[in-house]
Amino acid sequence: MISEEFECTKKIEGILLPAVSTNKKSFYGEKNHARFVHYTSSESALKIINTKQLWMRNTMCMSDFREVNHGFELLNSFFLEQSNQDKFSEALNSCSPGIAEKVFKDFNQWLPNIRMETYIASVSEHDDKEDDHGRLSMWRAFGGSSTRVAIVFKVPNNIGLPDDLVIGFNPVSYLEKEELHSEINTVIERIEENQVFLRSIDPDMLIDHIFTMLLVNVTCLKHHGFQEEREWRIFYYPKLWSSMLIEQEVVVVGSVPQIVHKLPLNKKMIGIEEMDFCNIFDRLIIGPSEYPLVQFNAFVYALQEIGIHDAQDRVVISGIPIRA
Repeated sequence: MISEEFECTKKIEGILLPAVSTNKKSFYGEKNHARFVHYTSSESALKIINTKQLWMRNTMCMSDFREVNHGFELLNSFFLEQSNQDKFSEALNSCSPGIAEKVFKDFNQWLPNIRMETYIASVSEHDDKEDDHGRLSMWRAFGGSSTRVAIVFKVPNNIGLPDDLVIGFNPVSYLEKEELHSEINTVIERIEENQVFLRSIDPDMLIDHIFTMLLVNVTCLKHHGFQEEREWRIFYYPKLWSSMLIEQEVVVVGSVPQIVHKLPLNKKMIGIEEMDFCNIFDRLIIGPSEYPLVQFNAFVYALQEIGIHDAQDRVVISGIPIRA
């Protein structure tokens, strides 16, 4: 049963993050689950399976080297216009006096940390037609020259994660400047239309929601040239909201020593059976490789070892004829 608190949070999301709310409803539709895919190297995929953990890496190490900064620049371009800032502040302050100034102060104080200490794991929307071969552009984009695989997950809709996990999971928006400005103007209109409801919310809680709205726009806003990726992001801010459930480790990726944070997909750690790797695992697609059968046997064995007994029916070899 969906709690009253959860329904309240979803309503606030519809007001403050209309594009995110619309994209979630569009992809999930009436389904209880939606399928997402994580393209990665074979080595990383094996670590995910064996440990039931998904690595979240610093955005400064991502393929798009302007992650976070791009989102901030577009968001800031709206608020640099005084008339825009005044409209936004007036709408918020009509719900709770002084709330806009408090939000902007908090956000500006945390911004340097957000730029340096945002960790994400990326997945992509997965279509039925991609079950056998995967997506060509993604094989080319991820994994470099190493062997590559795609892990497909079935993620439940409206799942209640533990409060102490403190992660976010949202679709990426591929908006240009004018589109983002239009989006924020829509937010202002929805705040004005829902003042009675928003006044009923504890001011501190409302500040948290507005802060999160700004945070999501910075973290989940990407250059429109990447839109075919259809990306969703799991994001984590350890300096802002840390979690005892998420492990931290220094590793070397591509010769670069870096900190990674490990998202647990293990019911023993998070207490939610629905989010255990064995329950959300749908299939694994082996990408273009010189050794597809060797990999097939290895991944079937690894999956069986963690309890997926029909793994031989859920591991497939992509037939896309490109060189590894």
